[in-house]
Amino acid sequence: MTVAVPLSNHAQEPALAFDAWMRQTQTGMEAALDRCLPAEASIPARLHQAMRYAVLDGGKRVRPLLVFAAGELFATPAAVAQRAAAAVEMIHAYSLVHDDMPCMDDDALRRGKPTVHVQYDQATALLVGDALQSQAFIVLAEAGEGVDAARQIVMLRLLAQASGSLGMCGGQAIDLASVGLNLSLPELEQMHKLKTGALLRASVLLGAWGGKALAPAEIEALEAYGTAIGLAFQVVDDILDATADSATLGKTAGKDAADNKPTYVSILGLPESQALAEKLRNDAHQALAIFGNKARRLRELADLIVQRKA
Repeated sequence: MTVAVPLSNHAQEPALAFDAWMRQTQTGMEAALDRCLPAEASIPARLHQAMRYAVLDGGKRVRPLLVFAAGELFATPAAVAQRAAAAVEMIHAYSLVHDDMPCMDDDALRRGKPTVHVQYDQATALLVGDALQSQAFIVLAEAGEGVDAARQIVMLRLLAQASGSLGMCGGQAIDLASVGLNLSLPELEQMHKLKTGALLRASVLLGAWGGKALAPAEIEALEAYGTAIGLAFQVVDDILDATADSATLGKTAGKDAADNKPTYVSILGLPESQALAEKLRNDAHQALAIFGNKARRLRELADLIVQRKA
């Protein structure tokens, strides 16, 4: 039986403070992800155990939070939001598993624990990513009652586009090809609009489409918001990589500089990168103006993304 996290925009419910809403959503998502993943004892057990290791008990769940925040804005049923959020988080987790492998960034630490290829082996890590990608679309295709066929197709297409060569995978390909190069700021932004931003934008749009068919002005506003927070997320990531330690980050600090990768900090410097993050936060707030106070959660998440310390 699916136990859905209640959305907090119902008229009969008092609005939760942001921290309480965030904890409630994160806790509910952990349970939802547990249900949406294959049981660890089911055959092939080792693969299923590694999939669960990659997804469960870790991460800030920023993408699910965005799904739920947009879902509140458009009265998306909680069960629909949970499945959309679980699908996005599985895509994100698969990307981290592959990103950490020796053929890419070759990292040994993720979310404060050994990466999947270290804990298991490289072949298993490769299969974990492949299987999580498939599982994400299984979960999204079963989003439940309240989503008509036309909107479900839109949602499936959104996740596929954000994950593929014109989204996350394309951005990763550019990233790998850019090691040691002096990228311009527009080139760096294009890379991160794909690598990081595409899935964050999709999270917002999936949460919204789960509630209703969107008008063009609504799509434009949400895409502008998603683009701003997507770039802001990466700018802050680059700042933290240069200023925080591994224990705080839960992953290897300073790795971008060690690997000679172009970053916002390497191109702009630290103070200018911090100023850019703040500008992008303001851009995200402005993009939501047409929704008024109903977009409160999305504004709070823009603040969280820019002001986070890990």
